[in-house]
Amino acid sequence: MSTPIKRQTTCMKKFFALALAVTLGFLLLPPLPARAQSAPNAEKSLYLTFDDGPTDSTTPHVLDVLKEEKVSATVFLIGRQINGREEIVRRIAAEGHAIGVHTHSHEYKKIYASPAALLKDIALCKKEILRVLPNTQLTLYRFPGGGFTLSESLRDAVKKTGLRAVEWNASVEDAVDPAANAEKLFQNAVQSAKGKNEVILLLHDGVGYRATVECLPRLIGFFRQEGYVFRKLN
Repeated sequence: MSTPIKRQTTCMKKFFALALAVTLGFLLLPPLPARAQSAPNAEKSLYLTFDDGPTDSTTPHVLDVLKEEKVSATVFLIGRQINGREEIVRRIAAEGHAIGVHTHSHEYKKIYASPAALLKDIALCKKEILRVLPNTQLTLYRFPGGGFTLSESLRDAVKKTGLRAVEWNASVEDAVDPAANAEKLFQNAVQSAKGKNEVILLLHDGVGYRATVECLPRLIGFFRQEGYVFRKLN
């Protein structure tokens, strides 16, 4: 019959043996994976894009706001409107904004009559821009009215020129509703950009877009507060 001391010694040996086995088990296990870190928020970018300039009534005021806010934008020009407004075009470039080809005539039936007609319109617009800014590399194009519903042959024609067609995914709707006030344009922009990390916002600097100019500082302030970085297309 075992004595109490022997029983105690045996129990201790079993305890230490079990502890050693558990320790070795943990040491031999593969390392646990590092705790996953939350992915950082995707950077939010906003591209202000203006169609239908240059104009005397709107473009300089748009440029004034952009300069004051230290924001770069992308301006798609109408070729036939450049003559007599060369200084405005030079100012657009000098202040660091990107310049793209929009159209020469902005006459839909004429330019969309065929791929050849579209290419002719693009060439005329490019010629006018390069007359004023001969060292500019033109890489951007915007279809008048947007290219969403155009035929594949028209879209392919632009690709062959080496230009990149740029659409939009948000808009102030200033061309859709010319009578809209600045508040309405602001709300249109906010709603159409909602939930998007990359926003290409359509605005116009054609003749008479006073409400667009009026809402622009508020727009910039809102999206800046929402964490968007303002960029120009390239």
